[in-house]
Amino acid sequence: MSKELSHFDKEGKAVMVDISGKNDTDRTAVATGEIKMHPDTLKTIKEGNIKKGDVLGVARVAAIMASKNTYNMIPMCHNILLSSAKIEFETDDENSTVKIKSIVKTSGKTGVEMEALMMVSVAGLTIYDMCKAIDKGMVIGEIKLEEKLGGKSGVWKREEE
Repeated sequence: MSKELSHFDKEGKAVMVDISGKNDTDRTAVATGEIKMHPDTLKTIKEGNIKKGDVLGVARVAAIMASKNTYNMIPMCHNILLSSAKIEFETDDENSTVKIKSIVKTSGKTGVEMEALMMVSVAGLTIYDMCKAIDKGMVIGEIKLEEKLGGKSGVWKREEE
């Protein structure tokens, strides 16, 4: 990989990328991750018996809020007007895991990869927070960009591993 890092100037100082000369294009990013837990914890989530409330419902709202506030957490991110921010959860009984997938869209001058990754991260952290009283051993992981569409670089998709 021989691409230059765009968040540094000629002197090596961190900078926010100037996107003023870019054209608006439709952009999409998809990210995934998971949170692994004890089987009883997953069962309790599915039954709706966590004392703090609807775990996946709260995680959904937290993830959407995170997408809209990514620029507040990641220093060089632009404040982006999002046209869509969706989060999906899939429970996997065999692996005692909640799989998390985000899909973020905008029409603008810069991509939404960080917003998609932030959604997955915050959803996992929210699930952990909601369930930590019964399972402190949960593991959040495998957070990754799956694909991005739009912009100068076009389409990028993760290759099968």
